[in-house]
Amino acid sequence: MKKTLGLLAAGLLLFTGVAFAEEAVLIDFTYLSADQSVEGENGEGTISYNSRTVMDFSVSAGATFTENQKDLMKTSLALNDWEVVLNTSARNVTSVGLSQVVPAHVRAEADVPFADKDVMGVRIVFPEWNSNANAKIVPPFIIPAYEPCGELDENGVRQPLEKGADKSEFNTAHKENENVNRDFDGTLFEGGYGLVKNVGTLKAISVTTMGMNYPHGLYVLLTDNDNIERRYFMGYLGFDGWRELRWNNPQYITEVRTREIRVYPIYPRGLPFVKFSGFQITRDAAHIGGDFIGYFKDVKIIYDKALLTSDRDIADEDLWGIIGKKESARQNAEMMKFGNKQVDRYLEKAKMSTEDEFTPSLNENSRSNAQKTSGNAASAGEK
Repeated sequence: MKKTLGLLAAGLLLFTGVAFAEEAVLIDFTYLSADQSVEGENGEGTISYNSRTVMDFSVSAGATFTENQKDLMKTSLALNDWEVVLNTSARNVTSVGLSQVVPAHVRAEADVPFADKDVMGVRIVFPEWNSNANAKIVPPFIIPAYEPCGELDENGVRQPLEKGADKSEFNTAHKENENVNRDFDGTLFEGGYGLVKNVGTLKAISVTTMGMNYPHGLYVLLTDNDNIERRYFMGYLGFDGWRELRWNNPQYITEVRTREIRVYPIYPRGLPFVKFSGFQITRDAAHIGGDFIGYFKDVKIIYDKALLTSDRDIADEDLWGIIGKKESARQNAEMMKFGNKQVDRYLEKAKMSTEDEFTPSLNENSRSNAQKTSGNAASAGEK
């Protein structure tokens, strides 16, 4: 009898933990392949981007740019657009030039669910001398929390979907795990593209990564709705093969009676969120330096809901529009900050040299005669 009661109590505790928490894919790098490209005219280059996450920063450009130049002012979360930011002690011309992020294709024969897809591949060049160093792997822009879900118009402005419109084409096409919540409320980067809303307390974080027997440490960087960035230590990469590294919140309370209950007004408080800010790789001075190679598939979170979503008798937002005005102001601020930075990068790229060879000063006949003269002189020297 005592054994039965013990099993029942354990089951109730397990049920309580499951009832509290939601699981969501924060970001899945297999969704971020470059699937579209734009070709420039007059040698202005070609850009490739991920169509789902494309951002047009020509809205922040001045009137001096041509329409063709503005067509090239696009960026996205495509894997080849991500950046490696080294700390001061690790930064030099060689390491900055060789450290990069690329799409890494998983073989179709691989014994993993994401076989024949692209994941994030990272190369970081750490100092070879004894020095503590770290590097951040960050997206090309701060992931907007309020970008509406919709298509870009001819002016580069995203048009929100109409209320009640089908959002399936903007959501994740496949749900390998039905217990994973990949729904979103209408913003572009939800559903596995770097943003999860209605997040209360984080219970756990998971990273699917391939270890290459490096002794380096791995951190996940997350930013909340107060614009505070926090880092979570996932573990060391000293193993071989694919593995899910997990961080468990040591301060998570599973017993509801011992929790501090806080009650907030339902409206017009906006939903709290977390968004992906990047990874951080740390190298200890006592460990091997030089090249680091890593591969990452996704980041998942288990969390408590901040608010229970339910149907209301009165459509508060339709009546007052308070949240919409706040989110619109925040979205405009995010877009201007993002756009100014991207325009500066575009101008710097346009000024970069594209030549690798010098224009020859001699014509073909002159070079041929010079080569013959050089050959005759060499023959005379041998004699």
